[in-house]
Amino acid sequence: MLDSTLETDILSEIHERTIKGFMDIIILAELRKRHPVGGYDFIALIHRKFQIMISSGTVYSVLYSLERDGLIKGMHTSNKRVYELTDKGEETIQTILKNREKIQNFIATVL
Repeated sequence: MLDSTLETDILSEIHERTIKGFMDIIILAELRKRHPVGGYDFIALIHRKFQIMISSGTVYSVLYSLERDGLIKGMHTSNKRVYELTDKGEETIQTILKNREKIQNFIATVL
C-alpha cells in the first residue's frame, strides 16, 4: 500500500505537470471569456483556480509562443501589456472545446 504522503506528493506533481502542460489551452480559454488580460492576471487565475504558483517566466513564455503562432495579440496599455484572442485563437479554442470528449478519451488512453 502506498504511503499517504507519497500518494499526495505524486498527485500534486501530476496536478502541476498537467496545468503547465495545458497552460496554452488554459490561457486561450480564459481569453475567450474575458479580454484583455495581462500576464500577472493569468498567474493569479491559475493560483486561484488550480492552487499552484506558476512563475512569471513560465506564463510569459507561453504567452509569447501563442503570440508568435498568431493565436493571441499583445497590446500595451498605459501600464502593462495585455493580450486578447485573434480570430485564429478563437477558432483554435472552439475546436478544442468542440472535441473535448475526444481529448479526454485520448488522455484516459494514456493512463
